[in-house]
Amino acid sequence: MNSPLLPPGIEPAELAWRDGVPESVRFGDVYFSRDNGLEETRHVFLRHNGLPDRFSRVPECGHFVIAENGFGTGLNFLAAWQAWLSHGPAAPATLHFISVERFPLAREDLTRALALWPELRPLADELIRNYPPLVRGVHRLVLAGGQVRLTLYFGDITDAWQALDFHADAWFLDGFAPACNPGMWLNETITQIRAHSKPGTTLATFTSVGRIRRALIEVGFDVQKAPGFGRKRHMLRGVLPASEPAREYNPGSLAIIGAGIAGCALARNLAERGVPVTLVDSASGPGSEASGNAQGAMYVKLGVEFNDQTELALQALTFAQRFYNTWRGAYWHPTGLLQLAQSDQEADRQRRFLQRNQYPEDVLIPVTREQASELSGVATNSGGLWFPGSGWLEPRNLCRALADHPMISVSCGVTVDRLLPCNGKWHISGADGTTIVADRVVLCTGHLSSRLIPVKGRFRFKSIRGQVTHLPREAIQNPRAVICGNRYMNPALGQTAVTGATFDLNDANPLPTTESHRENIRELTAMLPSILKDTEADGVDVASLEGRVAFRCTTHDYQPVAGPVFDGEDSELEDLFLLTGLGSKGLTYTPLLAEYLADRLSGQPVCLPANLVRRLETRRLYLAEQAVS
Repeated sequence: MNSPLLPPGIEPAELAWRDGVPESVRFGDVYFSRDNGLEETRHVFLRHNGLPDRFSRVPECGHFVIAENGFGTGLNFLAAWQAWLSHGPAAPATLHFISVERFPLAREDLTRALALWPELRPLADELIRNYPPLVRGVHRLVLAGGQVRLTLYFGDITDAWQALDFHADAWFLDGFAPACNPGMWLNETITQIRAHSKPGTTLATFTSVGRIRRALIEVGFDVQKAPGFGRKRHMLRGVLPASEPAREYNPGSLAIIGAGIAGCALARNLAERGVPVTLVDSASGPGSEASGNAQGAMYVKLGVEFNDQTELALQALTFAQRFYNTWRGAYWHPTGLLQLAQSDQEADRQRRFLQRNQYPEDVLIPVTREQASELSGVATNSGGLWFPGSGWLEPRNLCRALADHPMISVSCGVTVDRLLPCNGKWHISGADGTTIVADRVVLCTGHLSSRLIPVKGRFRFKSIRGQVTHLPREAIQNPRAVICGNRYMNPALGQTAVTGATFDLNDANPLPTTESHRENIRELTAMLPSILKDTEADGVDVASLEGRVAFRCTTHDYQPVAGPVFDGEDSELEDLFLLTGLGSKGLTYTPLLAEYLADRLSGQPVCLPANLVRRLETRRLYLAEQAVS
C-alpha cells in the first residue's frame, strides 16, 4: 500500500478504462452509467430535483446552491451548469455548486473522461483550464464570467461538511454504491447533509438502499422511491418540508472606501453578481495610492510547516493565478517566478520546506542554479523554487479596468473624515462637505482604517513605507521572469523595469529618496550580481533614478483581515466590514479575500473553510481603551 503524501498533496484517483468508461480501481465501481451517463445525470439529479423550473425562478441578485458528495469526473456539475445557462434567470444571479472529492482525478484523466461528451465540450474546456492543483482543502473556481461558482473540497467528506459554510437548495447524493464505498454514507455524513439544508431543500440519489432511505427520513427528509435510469429499477428522491417561503435577498446600497486593488477587486466582484456599488477614494482615480505602481510581483512565501497561515497563502496564490488570467496579455504577465535561495539561511529554509511538504509541479518546482539561470534569463548564484503559474501585474492599470463597470459608481476626490451610523444607515462625510449614505460600508483604507472605525479602542495596524526603483531597460540584463529574494526584479515594461521595495518602519516620508534607491540597488546586486550591464560603474547613476513611494498596511501578526468589524464588546457589526492588512502581498491575497467578502456581503456560500475564516477575523486586532492607555 502506498504511504500517504506529505501535506498539502492528495492522492489522485487511480482509473481503469473499460470500453472507454472510467472505473475506480480503489472502489471497483464506474463513475457514470455505461448506458448514457449524461442522460442518467439529467434523469436522477436534474429532473428529480426539479432544477430547470427552479432555476428559472431565481430572483435578480439571487443564487441557487447545489451540493454534491462526490465530484468524480465533474459530469454532474457540467450538466447542472448547462441547464443553468439554458433555464437560469436573465438577470444577474449565481449558481453555486459545492462538491467533495477524496481522490480527485488528475487533469489528464479528467480531460479524457469529459471528451466522451462533445455537447459539453465548451464547458468542459473551461473547467479543465481552471482545474485546481491536487492539494488538500478548498478551491473556488469562478466560471462563465461569474454566473457559476464551483467550490471543490479535496479531502474527506466529513471534514468538508464541517469546514464549509453553506445551505443547499438541492443535493446530488452521488458517490459510489454504498456497498463499494460505505464511508460515503456514514450516519455522520447524513447528519451533516441535514445541517447544510434549509426548509424546501430537495435531494436525489442513484441508490435505493433501505438503510440510506431510513437514515434520511430520521434526520427530517420526506423520502420516496422513484423509477431509476436504465438497468436500475429504483432511486430515491426527497425534500425537507418547508413551512414558509424563503426570503428574497435584497443587497441594499453598498459603499467601498478605498479604490486600491482591494477596493476595486471587491467592487468588481459584487458588481458582477448584480450588486450596485459606490467606490469612494480621495485620489483622482482608482489605483493611485499603494496600488499605483506600474509593476508588481504576484507571489507568496509558503511556510515550512503547512499550517493555517500557509494554507491561506496557498489558496490565495492559486486563486489569484486563475483570477488574473482574464487580463492575460493586458495587465497580467504570467512569466513564471523564481524565489532564490540566495543566502545560507534561505537555502536551509527551502531545504526544510521541501523535506516536509509535497506540492504538485503546477504549483512549484525546486530548481538548481543552472536551471534557475535558464528559466529567468539572468545568471544566478543559487537555485531556488520556481512557480510556473506566477508572474507580474500592472496594478495601476488593473485597478482602473476593475472599476470600469456599469454597476460601479466611482466618487473620487472625496477625502473621508468621518463615518457615522444614523437611522440604520452609514453616513460617509468628506472633508469637502460631500455626504454619501449607504446601508453597508467596506473599509479598504489600509493603515487609515483605525481613524474611520467608529468603535472605542484601537485596531492594530502598521504603516510600512516602501520605495520602488525604476531601472532603465538599457542598464540591465532584462530577465524573462520575476526574480525574488531580498528584493524583486520584474521584466521590463516598455523601457523601464521596477525593482524594490524598501521596508521602512517609522518613516513617513512620501517622497522617493536617493538613499532608498541606493539601498534597492545594493540589495538587488547582492541578489543578482550580473543584473546591471556596467558593473564597474554600478550600472546606473543612482541620483538620476526615478521611483515611487507607497505605504503598505499590515497588522500586528502580519496576516490580512477580512470580515465584519468587531464592535469592541461581544459581537460584530452587521453592516461595517474591513478588507486590509495585506502588506506586501496584496496582489496575491486580494482576489481570494475579495471573493470571500463578496460571498458574505451577498449572502452566498463562502469560499473559505472555517479555520481560515477565523484567521481573518477583525477581533484579533482589537485593543480595548484600557489596553491602549
